[in-house]
Amino acid sequence: MTKPEVFDNELQELASFAKVISHPARLAILKYLAETKTCISGDISDKLPLSRTTVSQHLKELRDAGMIHGEIDGLKINYCLCGSSIEDKLAKFSAFFNKIDCKDFSCK
Repeated sequence: MTKPEVFDNELQELASFAKVISHPARLAILKYLAETKTCISGDISDKLPLSRTTVSQHLKELRDAGMIHGEIDGLKINYCLCGSSIEDKLAKFSAFFNKIDCKDFSCK
């Protein structure tokens, strides 16, 4: 059992981001959107070896985390990366790990 309220907002935000990107399907969706360099209309499940329902659930997680946008266009949804949000999250993640200096430690 975890008690997130005992941790500061920065740690909670980092943990939430890590949880969202911890699934390979979500990473595949982000990678696909990044490689296309454009908004995708239609069903991303055509490009991934997952069911539409599963892809839809992962898209929702990415949207809720602010990493992608989904805009309805008729019967389709246009999905786009939210670059500024991703850059912000990566900068915070990087800053956190830059504070952890492991050069003087050795596990054997």
